[in-house]
Amino acid sequence: LIRPSLIRLSPSSVNSQPWHFVVASSDDAKARVAKAAQGRFTYNEPKILNASHVFVLCARNAVDDSHLSALLSQEDQDGRFINPDARSAQRNSRQSYVDLHRYDLKDAQHWIEKQVYLALGTLLLGAATFGVDACPMEGFDAKALDEELGLRPRGLTSIVLVGLGYGGDGDFNKTLPKSRLQTDVVFSDI
Repeated sequence: LIRPSLIRLSPSSVNSQPWHFVVASSDDAKARVAKAAQGRFTYNEPKILNASHVFVLCARNAVDDSHLSALLSQEDQDGRFINPDARSAQRNSRQSYVDLHRYDLKDAQHWIEKQVYLALGTLLLGAATFGVDACPMEGFDAKALDEELGLRPRGLTSIVLVGLGYGGDGDFNKTLPKSRLQTDVVFSDI
């Protein structure tokens, strides 16, 4: 439905890529994800179960040294550095951003989650480009989903779900007009 490279190549601050994507395409896999919508979020259960594919966008719980090293190694393998100085500059620049959010701003997890939302935007735009309907969902029990998928022991937590497919005739939203605030309310020229 959607090629993994679409979301894998999403931009992130200093190419930090602090994410992991779980894809549920079988009925059994979607049922596992849908467990997180039971109770308070039951309105999202059919959106999960009826989707062709459901992406679980996860954030790393930390951008640790092993992740930073893996990034640098991959960039090296991919030919991103024209010389050793460029490699050092990238390492130092990325480390300074991580340290800024970890120690100065003390918002590292929030910063990591913002990167996941960049990937979400890429996925949504890509789906629209290919004519695939997408339904992003924050309405789910992340703790329950993390447990169901064994995410916490892997240093991950679920952030947002995206159901992908083609809307059916029963989709009440399909024929309704978009409703957004007026341009002059959400934009300012300076």
